[in-house]
Amino acid sequence: MKLVRYGNAGQEKPGILDRDGNIRDLTGEIGDIDGQALAPDSLARLAALDVEGLRKVDGAPRLGPPVANIGKLVCIGLNYRLHAKEAGAKIPAEPIIFMKATTSIVGPNDDVMIPKDSIKTDWEVELTVAIGRVARYVDERDALDYVAGYLVANDVSERAFQIEGTGQWVKGKSADTFCPLGPYLVTSDEIPDPQALRLWLDVDGKRYQDGSTDDMIFGVAHLVSYVSRYMTLMPGDMLLTGTPSGVGFGLDPPVFLRPGNQVRLGVEGLGEQVQNVVAYRKS
Repeated sequence: MKLVRYGNAGQEKPGILDRDGNIRDLTGEIGDIDGQALAPDSLARLAALDVEGLRKVDGAPRLGPPVANIGKLVCIGLNYRLHAKEAGAKIPAEPIIFMKATTSIVGPNDDVMIPKDSIKTDWEVELTVAIGRVARYVDERDALDYVAGYLVANDVSERAFQIEGTGQWVKGKSADTFCPLGPYLVTSDEIPDPQALRLWLDVDGKRYQDGSTDDMIFGVAHLVSYVSRYMTLMPGDMLLTGTPSGVGFGLDPPVFLRPGNQVRLGVEGLGEQVQNVVAYRKS
């Protein structure tokens, strides 16, 4: 299944894509697509619906983040071998965990806003894992059973905030609009091997990132198990699994986002995002 949330920001409705890619309304079937909706029993009930019998949504509405009320955005740093190399870092001996503020979440095609005083805003296409069951001290052999589905994220990052000064990753990752999610959540039954997916990202039509999840240092199952040792993962939490090489600060010379740029990115089987980059503005 491909689950979506559509409509104006803050007023999104739940939906599901039919076989032709049309949005079908789930309003009468479920309150929203949130952690409760991602539980195995709930997903099984949705999978049994006659999707073609649901109301077809007209036009091309805005897509919101495909999961509502996300409790945590847990992220993994330097998790691709080639990305670690371009960053001049050693291969980590264990996963590097950091967090993004949930206030950074926006829809997949919403604008990305350059923060005030930013000079080094960067891009990162990422495979993202949506948790479907309470995960606490999970064995790696069972870890994928806790995954409800997968989606695309752009882990937008301000490198000066992240690396310079006191070097706080959370500070460089959490600005408003810094976590576009979607366009939809693809349930795990449609992604038999999360370690065999191509990821890519373009800026103004130029390909910068073109990698595969088979370059991950720590795979999805290991990450779910590892993170669950240090915090409880709840249904609806998101685990961003790292980015392949080709980020702006790793180029020679570095390239950073500016107002007027357009970013297009995707993960195989999970759809694509398109964001226009804009200057800071008060909401």
